[in-house]
Amino acid sequence: MEEDIVTEPGVSMEDKIDVEAGENQFERYLYALRKELEHQDPIFIIGIIVSLAVVVISFVLFKYFLSSKTVQSGVLLVGLCDSGKTLLFSRLMSGKFKKTQTSITYSSAPYKAKNEKGSSWTLIDLPGHDSLRPKYVEKFKSAARAIVFVVDSAIFQKEVRDVAEFLYFLLTDSAVSRNVPSLIVACNKQDITMAKSAKLIQQQLEKEMNTLRVTRSAALSAQDGSTGASVHLGKKGKDFEFSQLPMKVEFLECSARGSKGEDGEADIASLEKSLAKL
Repeated sequence: MEEDIVTEPGVSMEDKIDVEAGENQFERYLYALRKELEHQDPIFIIGIIVSLAVVVISFVLFKYFLSSKTVQSGVLLVGLCDSGKTLLFSRLMSGKFKKTQTSITYSSAPYKAKNEKGSSWTLIDLPGHDSLRPKYVEKFKSAARAIVFVVDSAIFQKEVRDVAEFLYFLLTDSAVSRNVPSLIVACNKQDITMAKSAKLIQQQLEKEMNTLRVTRSAALSAQDGSTGASVHLGKKGKDFEFSQLPMKVEFLECSARGSKGEDGEADIASLEKSLAKL
């Protein structure tokens, strides 16, 4: 009496035979591989295992490095309210004069540097109001390739303390200190007669930053008996100078408005030249 062969519904006899043949072939392959390994020198086998482990570990570390690395392609425009950041942003992007008002959010656009390489960065204009600055600095600081700190040269004498405090806040940030973006201090509104020069602004900021460094360190020490984990600006035991910072620092003069007002061109050639070197 012939025995009936039962197959699963929807599975043909030929398919089942092909699957069983494949399984048998795989088992034969494993058996042959095991016999081959049994005849090999144990040291040779250990070497293969170690090599495979090195490849796997290297691949995992490389993947982790790529996923954790932040691409620094942003150029941040920062500064106090009414320093001229937004007009400077407009001039850099289109060359045109644009009436502006105090920003409550950020603006960004791709900026193509004026160099032979045609380098392209993301230009980001951050709000200047003191209640908004920390939020947007935190959002974009890790992506900063450069920070353009815009100063109102015409009323700098009145704002020197506020400018220094904001700059101190930026430079003592751990992410900024770790990524060392270029710092460009753009002394804007040079078209105004009473505007201070870039050299004078640098000197006064260095004095103010030195005072801030002493008072902030003393405040931290009074709180917990130590100087804390914040970044120390400059060299200990010496008066602060921008040349002591780990990043490249440049002070330059510019005028987003320009000497001819709304109908004329901006005087921002020095800033464009610096951006082209990034």
